[in-house]
Amino acid sequence: MNEPGNDSGSGARSRARWSVKLLRRRRLTFAEARRLLVTLVLGCLSMAVTIWIVPGMSASLAADVVVATVLLAILAALLRPLLTSFALLLGWAGVLLAGLGAQALLFYLALSLSPGITVDGFWHAFWGSWIFAFLMTVVTWMATAGDSAAFLTHLIQRAGEPAEPGMAGSVPGVVFVQIDGLAAPLLRWSVRSGDLPTLSRWIRSGSHRLTDWHAQLPATTPASQAGLLHGGSDQIPAFRWYEKETGRLLVANRPRDAAVIQARLSDGRGLLADGGVSISNIFSGDAPTSLLTMSGLTGRTGRRGPSRTFATFFINPYGLTRSVVLTVAEMVKEIHQSRLQRVRRVEPRIRRHGSYILLRAVTNVLLRDLNAGLIADQMMAGTPSIYCDFTDYDEIAHHAGPTRPESLASLAGIDHLIGVLEHVAARAPRPYRFVVLSDHGQSQGATFLQRHGVALEEVVRRLMGSGTVAASTGLDETVGPVNTFLTQVAQQGGTAGRLTRRALHTRTHDGQVELSPAPDAGQAAHESDLVLIASGNLSMIYFTRLPGRLVLEDIEQLYPGLVGALTQHPGIGFITVRTGGQGTVVLGRDGIRHLHEDRVEGVDPLAGFGPHAVADVLRHDALAHVGDLVINSPVDPDTDEVAAYEELVGCHGGLGGWQTEAVLVHPKDWVVAAPPLIGADAVHRQLVRWLEQAGQRGELRADDAAPGGTPALDAAQGRGGS
Repeated sequence: MNEPGNDSGSGARSRARWSVKLLRRRRLTFAEARRLLVTLVLGCLSMAVTIWIVPGMSASLAADVVVATVLLAILAALLRPLLTSFALLLGWAGVLLAGLGAQALLFYLALSLSPGITVDGFWHAFWGSWIFAFLMTVVTWMATAGDSAAFLTHLIQRAGEPAEPGMAGSVPGVVFVQIDGLAAPLLRWSVRSGDLPTLSRWIRSGSHRLTDWHAQLPATTPASQAGLLHGGSDQIPAFRWYEKETGRLLVANRPRDAAVIQARLSDGRGLLADGGVSISNIFSGDAPTSLLTMSGLTGRTGRRGPSRTFATFFINPYGLTRSVVLTVAEMVKEIHQSRLQRVRRVEPRIRRHGSYILLRAVTNVLLRDLNAGLIADQMMAGTPSIYCDFTDYDEIAHHAGPTRPESLASLAGIDHLIGVLEHVAARAPRPYRFVVLSDHGQSQGATFLQRHGVALEEVVRRLMGSGTVAASTGLDETVGPVNTFLTQVAQQGGTAGRLTRRALHTRTHDGQVELSPAPDAGQAAHESDLVLIASGNLSMIYFTRLPGRLVLEDIEQLYPGLVGALTQHPGIGFITVRTGGQGTVVLGRDGIRHLHEDRVEGVDPLAGFGPHAVADVLRHDALAHVGDLVINSPVDPDTDEVAAYEELVGCHGGLGGWQTEAVLVHPKDWVVAAPPLIGADAVHRQLVRWLEQAGQRGELRADDAAPGGTPALDAAQGRGGS
């Protein structure tokens, strides 16, 4: 994973010159003047309260408070860029120390230079600076609720050195915003209700169109991103899987496993290969620069310090204090909302564990703000294409349910952020177009354990009669983004990296931070007769005593009656298995579908799973490393609810419900060449075509305009076109 290089002194000077040019070009509007006045008033009130409550500080007149507030703003504007540059010389340790002390130093200088104000020493100013920053965060948030101006100003100030307009060129850049887990029906509902003002405005005004696309089995982020970014979704059979030939369990959003998969996907022609940037994704899309991207975290210990964007996030009190305050507020909100579900007896629901409270807060506030800053930084630098995955909604929907109020509030927060980035684009040195898409949807339902009082692996263990089971059904997906951030910090050189590694050494394996490490089924496989994995309401079983993918007859010899008993279990909708003489079959409680013969005996076990179910199962059966048995939960025909084999009330990975109904919001003049879009690979080809049309990958020839059979499309099918 690469980062933009640290700014030198000349970079800081050019930033200052650009800022002066920007101020000269801009005229102060009435709205901006009003916001400045409101900020000044709020700052004066916060300063007055701080001086009043902190011992060792006093002011003679109210005018002295005004002077101190103005001086603090001037000193911050002049000195903070210099402090940031100096901190970068010291690496992460310098950045963290500056984050704790820079505001205190500026605060102390402002009070010391203000006539009529006394401060007894630096430590009084230190605590006073944090109280002042906290008060400013609270009152600014209250005064500007629903207004993106304050956050916009913060993003512009944090953004890296802007490119000159001529350097970026007139070719439009593209910002791909992935809203993880957003189902197309939910987005349509939210647009109609007006709860997503930015996306609703785009769609209602006709500037953008909303297009559905079908996420094929498995409906998971790794499979979809492998398709969206590389055109290689066929490399991933589930969120986690077991490879018999190597005895290895791969979990796609563990950095070391993501790096292995990335090597299989990459051919140098991914979606972001032409100067793009990957932010907070699992795979890079062959981007030259990757930030917080899981597949790029291996083998980096001690190589690099923080970029200016990371540094300014910690050093700017608006970024650090705002995020800390809102993170704590998010934790309080989660405790209240979880209790509300219990009091109201909302069903289905799961127990939202203590660690999830912090996990939700970090994902929904801290990482969202950081991602926004990284996008703004790249836009101001004129980066041609940017792809960022926002996991906020998906994370909350897993635990609360995809249509619950807290999940929809998170979705509205991402919509608000998209509106902020739209304003950033207006100040960028090149025009930008926005594409908003999801990787899959989510389906809701009580879990298998809740419904039947026992986990699936225990059911299998009992039916086997003898033998051992190694299960991998943990919640790796929900902690992935936080693990990625902590791994990156731990891999840095210097004091901060050493301290982080020391603090998290019990949670670090092979150099990767894992806050919730699950038992490693790969290690246990040599001593086990069976490996069972879960990906939402999809599960796969591997019989390890025999090589290769077993057929039904082999399984019956090993464990007579096992498959038949599983088929009759009420928590299993269908089982896919190969046979010795009839090809692949799908077994249900009351019928069998012969996939290759397209023939059904009795009741079709795939009925009720949607119009693409047969094609999805047939395609999935042909992928490498698919389990000997593929199990999918039932779907309720009345509620579209499914039963996850993990402890998540909102899930995805299999078939049933909204989990395969993904969304693509794109500029109106960017036409989908060959609808409907079936699978992430098809969406990848369409995205590549749009980049070509935008001029980022060379102009399309006239004979390439028609869909199907064109050189451009053929190149895209080969993994992305260039």
